[in-house]
Amino acid sequence: MTLSISYRRMLTRMGYYNYQNGLIYHHVNQKGGWENHQGHCRSFILKALELYKPEKVTVLGSGWLLDLPFAELIERTGRVCLIDIIHPPDVIAQVGGYKNVELKEQDITGGLIDEVWQKARKYSFFKKLKSLESIIIPEFRTEDDPGMVISINILTQLESLIIDFLKKRSKIKEEEFNLFRTEIQKKHIDFLKRYRSVLITDYAEVITNRSGSIKTIPTLLTDLPQCEFSEEWTWNFDQTGADFYNSRSQFKIVGLIN
Repeated sequence: MTLSISYRRMLTRMGYYNYQNGLIYHHVNQKGGWENHQGHCRSFILKALELYKPEKVTVLGSGWLLDLPFAELIERTGRVCLIDIIHPPDVIAQVGGYKNVELKEQDITGGLIDEVWQKARKYSFFKKLKSLESIIIPEFRTEDDPGMVISINILTQLESLIIDFLKKRSKIKEEEFNLFRTEIQKKHIDFLKRYRSVLITDYAEVITNRSGSIKTIPTLLTDLPQCEFSEEWTWNFDQTGADFYNSRSQFKIVGLIN
């Protein structure tokens, strides 16, 4: 699927290109701080490959492929489908030579990005959106059987830029936004439960400020599915204090194989 110029313009206005570029810059600036997390992700996915030996694997939120055991995926499966709202040019070039790898540019919220854009873009600082009731949260579907599905570091980020966009155009209370977040996360998990799947997600952020005080913020707002196997680890997301005014940020991560 090739996104239209108008759709790409919408993604630009909502910050998706800046967000994607920001991830790779942040990765570089952490000077190896993400390597332990990425190693855990790759190892966990390899366990699922060994357990299920899937003929096809679909990755949701493939991004820069930093967390994927990409070489093993293309060697051990017949087909690999990488789905993301935007694929970085470097990734397109990297996978272009593999006949069993397919790239799809698709909104894995099922179309919520466009729904929010159409419903909220007319609002501004002077005319605020008063409720989220008119915004329908769709269900994501794939065009064909996805095989084993991998959702990697995307569950709690699905609503991030959408909420940022809505907050600039609304006067909605945080309680309503939290219900909105919860439903988005729930629908993503409902999709995963239909297939053999691997879910890797953060469930809490731990922020340590310069004085040493610690604040824990839940990031997962819905229930996790039952699973065959699970594992937990910590992601040292920001060791250098680049974010949050020199505070250090860690994410609590859980991986589940269903």
